Amino acid sequence: MRLHSKAVLVLISAEAEWEAIKQILKPQKVCHSPFGEYFIYQPPESNYPQEVILFQGGWGKISVAASTQHGIDHFRPTLLFNLGTCGGIAGRIERGQIVLVEKTIVYDLIEQVDNNEDVQGYYVSELDLSFLLEPYPWGVKRQAMLSADRDLLAEDIPFLVQKYDATVCDWESAAIAFVAKRNGVPLVILRGVSDLVSPLGGEAYGNLALFHQSTASIMKNLLENLGDWLECVDFSVLESKWVI
Repeated sequence: MRLHSKAVLVLISAEAEWEAIKQILKPQKVCHSPFGEYFIYQPPESNYPQEVILFQGGWGKISVAASTQHGIDHFRPTLLFNLGTCGGIAGRIERGQIVLVEKTIVYDLIEQVDNNEDVQGYYVSELDLSFLLEPYPWGVKRQAMLSADRDLLAEDIPFLVQKYDATVCDWESAAIAFVAKRNGVPLVILRGVSDLVSPLGGEAYGNLALFHQSTASIMKNLLENLGDWLECVDFSVLESKWVI
């Protein structure tokens, strides 16, 4: 695949995440796509020379799969980022922890016709992060992210831990990773744990204020460190592996 642009496309999924971004940055010029808004962003105190586009992709696997493909086709980016939030399993990760996703898994697929069909395996994506120079600019944990079109159910936790060694779950990462991989575009997913779920229930379930407060804090931290993450990108590796 030939990439004609040096732009970085930063995908933001949930409405609360996008609203937090707009409240922080207060962009003067906002454009529109079929999936939501977008605008140009220049990380402060960053030497990163390429254009950075913040793009609202929508929530859930359907919206983000379509919007990720649209963003790739329209902007022809060199690199994709996804910044956002996720839920964590209590006792396995801390609220506020930032996760650098190295693998994505769709866990809400159910196949009852062909027991030999590996439907989960088809949608597993391994993220090649070899173009990110270490040490990373912020304390992150490299983790697998489980995605489903629903919040994490308390009763699912024992199964997910046993089968996938799960720590974090969201709605969108697996769809974004799947589309990026099919297009041959490198991807970085950074998500902060906004709330924890235990076998007894979720601390943000029925407590929307906690979710919005955590989301605002996480998106602020992710934005403040985006410039440093961009400067960790080794473009010689990108060009040798992805750009023909």
